[in-house]
Amino acid sequence: MCGILGYTGHRESAEILLNGLEKLEYRGYDSAGLAVNDGENINVIKNKGRIKSLREKINNNLPGTCGIGHTRWATHGEPSDTNAHPLWSDDKSVVAVHNGIVENYKELKSFLGENGYKFYSQTDTEAAVKLLDYFYKRTKSPLNAITEAIKKIEGSYCFVILFKDFPDEVWGVRKDLPLIAGQGKDESFLASDVSAILQDTRQVYYLDNFEIVRLKKNDVRFFDETGHAKYKKLSTVTWDSQAAERGGFEHFMMKEIHEQARAVKDTFRSVFKNGEFDLSECNLDDESIRKISQIYVIACGSAYHAGYAAQYILEDLTGIPVRIELASEFRYRKMPLDKSALAIIISQSGETADTLAAMRLAKNHGIKTLAIVNVVGSTIAREADSVFYTLAGPEIAVATTKAYSSQLIACYILAVQFARAKNMIDEAKYKYFIDEIQKLPGKIDEILDEKERIRELAEKFVDSQNAFYLGRNIDYAVAMEGSLKMKEISYVHSEAIAAGEMKHGPISLIERGMLVTGIMTQKNLLPKIASNMLEAKSRGAFLLCIMMRGSEVLKDEADFVFQIPETEELFAATLAVIPLQLLGYYVAVARKLDVDKPRNLAKSVTVE
Repeated sequence: MCGILGYTGHRESAEILLNGLEKLEYRGYDSAGLAVNDGENINVIKNKGRIKSLREKINNNLPGTCGIGHTRWATHGEPSDTNAHPLWSDDKSVVAVHNGIVENYKELKSFLGENGYKFYSQTDTEAAVKLLDYFYKRTKSPLNAITEAIKKIEGSYCFVILFKDFPDEVWGVRKDLPLIAGQGKDESFLASDVSAILQDTRQVYYLDNFEIVRLKKNDVRFFDETGHAKYKKLSTVTWDSQAAERGGFEHFMMKEIHEQARAVKDTFRSVFKNGEFDLSECNLDDESIRKISQIYVIACGSAYHAGYAAQYILEDLTGIPVRIELASEFRYRKMPLDKSALAIIISQSGETADTLAAMRLAKNHGIKTLAIVNVVGSTIAREADSVFYTLAGPEIAVATTKAYSSQLIACYILAVQFARAKNMIDEAKYKYFIDEIQKLPGKIDEILDEKERIRELAEKFVDSQNAFYLGRNIDYAVAMEGSLKMKEISYVHSEAIAAGEMKHGPISLIERGMLVTGIMTQKNLLPKIASNMLEAKSRGAFLLCIMMRGSEVLKDEADFVFQIPETEELFAATLAVIPLQLLGYYVAVARKLDVDKPRNLAKSVTVE
């Protein structure tokens, strides 16, 4: 999620905005900018790159006591000076910054183009800014312009806005993304995160969905989406600044675990239009999908685990043969490659060295490539034939959580849309799958409501040396990711095992009290994996079972059962992985380890 700031008061705004944006650098960003109303005009300075460069570019040459600032994480349009925020109307009478996604920006651009507006950026935000200008020109009221614009804008957003004709005012509105107003002495603030303004005030208001706020230096007022005035209660922040950066969580990893529902929702919404999935921006239409004879899924690490789950779902729904390949192995194998295949390349950073090399190999063999990446403008995104952007936002913790979950959602969407294009499912089934995916964010939050149960369990295994994770089919893919979470942050040796392989060697390692986790969401395989789990129990293992609500298998035999909400089995990985992320996290915390920066690991693996 990008960083947003607004300020009006008695001090020069540029320095306050720059200082606040620096407090949000931990989020990650690719460009930054400020806009300041000097009483006559709104002046904008922005650039691709770091805040340090922006500060040098401004060089104390942006006077005025009312302004807005932004750090951008690109979603529409590559990182560039032009695409950086703030963005403005044609005459710079309206200037704004934006977090989120304007889903219907193409329709808005068409409407605005018919009304004489020109566009200079590749962003979705520019359409929203010019829509605000369109209504402002007709109403001459910032409040009316905002209420009219948000009736037309679809998606999630947080806008902070300057109107040239109101030189001491900052306006804001939010839907689904956070916005906080702060009140100081003769000055007022807006921010996407309280950490950006803690050095200036601890007196804040938390805006609700569709609420509009107007700042003056001595006055903060709120309105509902129809423009009627609202009363809000002032709160006092008691966190320290470091905790505030993490939203009050002890570690970024836990914060990002909690952001998974939002990340899943945003990724879904980015391609969901008018009741169906629209993959046109991925250059995938029904005709091209029907020509695909084979799919290669190529990735490393957690992205590989997401792809491993995807192979089952894609084959189940589409009937297309799928091969899941470790990028580091794919690039050195000599195997026949089908030129009518599609290579799906998965990478959070878009810079993973082995994955990039494997993609280039596929392209050299004439294979079409589709990248699933989280970073706009990354090397893989630039070089792939087409891109499906996940909208997890920046991940700070080395151990991925929300990026992995977003990759899963992207794979679900591809599978469902491919199945429809190939007439493998009817419209009723298509709508059913869409409905099941839409329900996942709420179910993620349900699981997180029970996280204390996992914490209590984790404390029993603080001294563990070894652990097994068992699963079959999609559940095996989840077992691999759960095992990775345990080993990479808690340093417990853990191993994911396809449950049917237990008696082919691994069972000899079972010792009394050893944690054996069974992922059990695939109903037709429950009797098989239950048998494997009981074999472990008979040798003294402690059994943890992750299953759907209503399942009675091993209810009496397991030592600990965690039930996830019922969902379509093909999509169960999204829910089953949450308690495993929590388990790895809580064991690491109990062992007093550096959860966010585990030893020997890097966030983006850019060497072989």
